Amino acid sequence: MKKAMLLGCAAVLSAIGWAKADPVDLSAYVDANGFLDVQTLTCAQLANTYQSDANVLMSWYSGWYNGLGHKHYMDYKKGRELEHLVIEYCKAHQDERIIHAISVNLNDMRAEGMMQER
Repeated sequence: MKKAMLLGCAAVLSAIGWAKADPVDLSAYVDANGFLDVQTLTCAQLANTYQSDANVLMSWYSGWYNGLGHKHYMDYKKGRELEHLVIEYCKAHQDERIIHAISVNLNDMRAEGMMQER
């Protein structure tokens, strides 16, 4: 009886989102050569990984975007803020790609005048 109640409680908590699955290491998504395809990673993969992996991945994306824009400065504070916004967005939109979440949040920050170009 006790075991059945515990299983029932666990199922209810899981169903309403209180019980979260263990984080997945990003290495689970590498190909046979050890590479991540950063253009296909989903928000679910970012939202459900370890914070340290999310930090590394978001740093990589920052370098990628800044490289595309031929920029060589990093706004540390805004970068961390963008990372937080992207992770929060990804928690709510897990079926979208991370690159889309970054684009949405960068555009929002620019529209609000939060991004200073250098």
